[in-house]
Amino acid sequence: MSLLLGTSITVSSNHWMMAWTGLEINTLAIIPLISKSHHPRAIEAATKYFLTQAAASTLLLFSSMTNAWFTGQWDITQLTHPTSCLLLTTAVSIKLGLTPFHFGFPEVLQGSSMTTGLLLANLMKFPPNALLILTSPSLNPTLLTTMAIASAALGGWMGLNQTQIRKVLAFSSISHLGWMTIILLYNPKLTLLTFYLYCLMTSAIFLALNTTKITNLATMMTAWTKIPPLTTTLMLALLSLAGLPPLTGFLPKWLIIQELTKQEMTPVATTIALLSLLGLFFYLRLAYCATITLPPNSSNHMKHWQTNKSVHILITTLISLSILLLPLSPMIFTTT
Repeated sequence: MSLLLGTSITVSSNHWMMAWTGLEINTLAIIPLISKSHHPRAIEAATKYFLTQAAASTLLLFSSMTNAWFTGQWDITQLTHPTSCLLLTTAVSIKLGLTPFHFGFPEVLQGSSMTTGLLLANLMKFPPNALLILTSPSLNPTLLTTMAIASAALGGWMGLNQTQIRKVLAFSSISHLGWMTIILLYNPKLTLLTFYLYCLMTSAIFLALNTTKITNLATMMTAWTKIPPLTTTLMLALLSLAGLPPLTGFLPKWLIIQELTKQEMTPVATTIALLSLLGLFFYLRLAYCATITLPPNSSNHMKHWQTNKSVHILITTLISLSILLLPLSPMIFTTT
């Protein structure tokens, strides 16, 4: 309830103090969820998350107060002072985990459970994204483009040598944030669309991983015996997150590259498109481990074609949407 309240306050506020209050409620609400298991790694993750989010909130408050001091405006859309704009970009980047402020996010996600990781990767990113969209006309385009390309590059490179699924998804999140940030100044609606589709695909993957109890590549290779249809569709959802046509994940990348080309930013579009190949490699590795490898199995036991719990209808719906939304692109063209 507190998470939903904090998100609603930040997204619907016009005043900087209300936006800051919503972000603080969010931070304080998620910390018990991260440290719920009382495992040392979970406690460490909660501490790291609290410290980074507290620093970001302080910078955001300082940014808004500086702007109010020089201009007399507390309205979110009236952020005009250059120092305030720079501080806000830093604060929101720490909140989101954009490069070069990404260091805490993979560790926090690794120390959390799958359901808490789902909240951290989706819901907790929504209020900072909303603030970025509201203040986008005032932000520095060169700084945002540099951070976006750095995020796409680092998310791809760092995900290559990971064996823990949650860390792979954390670096995937950093990479996708790069795509969202690069188009922010030119088409904020497209940033929002990319975020919504990213949340849809990530939710499907997190819930499927939670159902099959997959945490690393080793358990992923043996998970096909539990629910084979779910593991197969998980592979398609991972490839959709990688941005392969004709799956849903191709749509935002296609639209972003098209918009960047319209803005005569062809070198930037080419660079970020090439950097997405790094992400494609580790998604393909996950998909390969999930469905194509057959590990040596010494025990002779019957394959569990069904688990005790039935797969929730939510996972089925989310995975279907994660795979099949590309034909709706003409309708999305009209809205963006």
